[in-house]
Parts: sequence; structure tokens; C-alpha cells
Amino acid sequence: MADRSFIPVRFAVLTVSDSRTLDDDKSGDTLAERIEAAGHQLIDRAIAPDEIKRIRDIVSAWCADSGIDAVISTGGTGFTGRDVTPEALEPLFDKRMDGFSHLFHRASFDKIGTSTIQSRATAGLVDQTFVFVLPGSPGACRDAWDHILKDQFDYRHMPCNFVEIMPRLDEHLQRGGGRPPGFSTDP
Repeated sequence: MADRSFIPVRFAVLTVSDSRTLDDDKSGDTLAERIEAAGHQLIDRAIAPDEIKRIRDIVSAWCADSGIDAVISTGGTGFTGRDVTPEALEPLFDKRMDGFSHLFHRASFDKIGTSTIQSRATAGLVDQTFVFVLPGSPGACRDAWDHILKDQFDYRHMPCNFVEIMPRLDEHLQRGGGRPPGFSTDP
């Protein structure tokens, strides 16, 4: 196969927090910096409180936007009562990406040991948009980007990557598939 050229991907980043602002959002900054340093585009960035409906509304709107290819959220993946990001976003998944959670915990274990068990990091596809749900620490965002996402969003990465399958993510819709009747994303 001939050498491949880099293809930039369009990202949106959501920080889920009751206390952060764009001025002190270190996790969102970490992701934004890495996305742009890799040559991708940061299309949108937002902060939402730990509320299922608000998280779901923002991510749903981004996933419906043909100008956004991938969404990364950071925060709200723990076990406290306010940690609701997986509950907000997993019901939206058309397809679940189980391998992401496994790889994330493997990378995280090398840094923080068994404390990685306290994260419910997850990922999936929503309306042909990749959605990643990361913990709210800058370290977790670095681990996810540096050890998983950077390569998977680089068209040159072999033997395979997300970029090369992006044009085919809607094949099921072309055959009359889609969400089952009665599917609802209301909390």
C-alpha cells in the first residue's frame, strides 16, 4: 500500500463538572491541546453540569452535526451520586466499543495501579459519531489520547484505524436499519 496522507478529524470536547469553567478546565485543555497538536480540528467545546439531560442534549446535538466526527467527554465517570456521564451517554450508543474500556484501564493501570477500577470509562458510536467518555483528570485524558485515540484517529496508523472506517459507519442505515421502533433517549 502506498504511503497514506494525514486526514484531519473534527472533534468536540465536553467537560462534565459542577465546578469547572473554561478558565480552569485542565482536562478539557489537555484534550484540546492534544487534538490540535495532532493536526485535528477542535470544532466545539463546552462545559455541562453533572445532569443527565444536559449532558445528553449537548452530545446528541454534536452527534447530529455532520461537521463533527468524534466527541470526547471528560468527567462524571466515577461512583459518586453526581457521576452520571455513562448513564447519560450509554443509552445513546448505537454500537458499544467494549475494547476502549479495556485498553483504557490497561494504560491507566500502568500509571495509577488498581485505582483505575474506580473509572467507568466507556465509548461507542452515536449516529455515526465516535463518542468517548473519559474520567475528569488531566492524567486520564493524557492516557486515553496518548495510548489509544492518537493512533486510532491517525489514518496512517496500521494495520487499521477509525479514520479508514468512518465513510462506512452508516452502512446499516443504507440497508434500512437504524434504531429500533420505540427507541427513546429520554432519561
